[in-house]
Amino acid sequence: MFDISIIGHFSIDSIILPERRKPYTILGGSVVYASLAAKSLGAKVSVISKVGEDFPKAYLWCLDQEGIDLSRVTICSGAKTTRFELKYAGNLTERTLKLISMGAPINEEDLPKSLRARVIYLAPITHEISYGTAEKARECAEVLSLDPQGLIRCFDENGTVTYNSSMDTRILELVDIYKSSLEEILALAGVSELKSAIRAVHNFGVKTVIVTLGAKGSMLSIEEAIYEIPACKSEKVVDPTGAGDAFMGGFLAEYLQGKDMLWCACVGSAAASKTVEAIGPTFSYDKTEIYQRARTLYEEGSK
Repeated sequence: MFDISIIGHFSIDSIILPERRKPYTILGGSVVYASLAAKSLGAKVSVISKVGEDFPKAYLWCLDQEGIDLSRVTICSGAKTTRFELKYAGNLTERTLKLISMGAPINEEDLPKSLRARVIYLAPITHEISYGTAEKARECAEVLSLDPQGLIRCFDENGTVTYNSSMDTRILELVDIYKSSLEEILALAGVSELKSAIRAVHNFGVKTVIVTLGAKGSMLSIEEAIYEIPACKSEKVVDPTGAGDAFMGGFLAEYLQGKDMLWCACVGSAAASKTVEAIGPTFSYDKTEIYQRARTLYEEGSK
């Protein structure tokens, strides 16, 4: 029994930051940031993923050293690993996302019959998870969580990423905890107003909806009671990649401890604030520091 099992593609990211011509090529994917954040807070974490033969084994070694279970990561013969190019603008609040290659889908049969987890977090980045896979995951978990970003992405002939509402929304009927960015939830719901989008997701039966808003913090909606969670201050902002994923890793780890939702969101915000202080997943999470940052937010109060 794992505390959290995270399903989605690892990726190899080329991160282009302002004032630097050469990209950083580094391990990526929502599964990485979420698993590292959750593990740092004491959760027992596994990852179910597929990569190609081009995936550096050193990446897996590093995650294994962190204590993350990788026994269900499959290296697919003749297949490629998902790769993205992420190009950030000068203020780091806007980026262009480009798909370079796409990995193999994660099917129902890739989920072991013995899989049991208190929470399964679906974190697709390139349509790798189908309704069938989500349905199987629902059977293996006490709680099912979803970030739909990879299900609402569209890729043109050049790999440039946009969003639309073509996702199989039956998946939402299986979900207890939903998280996405503002752009993603508006695209999914097909509306232009945030509260309407949140309401649309709740209407599928989702109990908890989280919308990350970058430097503006996040919104937490529990059965349509909405709370504003401030962004936790970082010592510096170097690379925003993975901040929302780290938020969910922190949130879910605390949720499993039975903590109240506002505290869980504050811990998520604190984990995100650590993530942006380094390039890619090279940050060092310190549990004590994350809790200190979260406590500051919590004591200030959320609206």
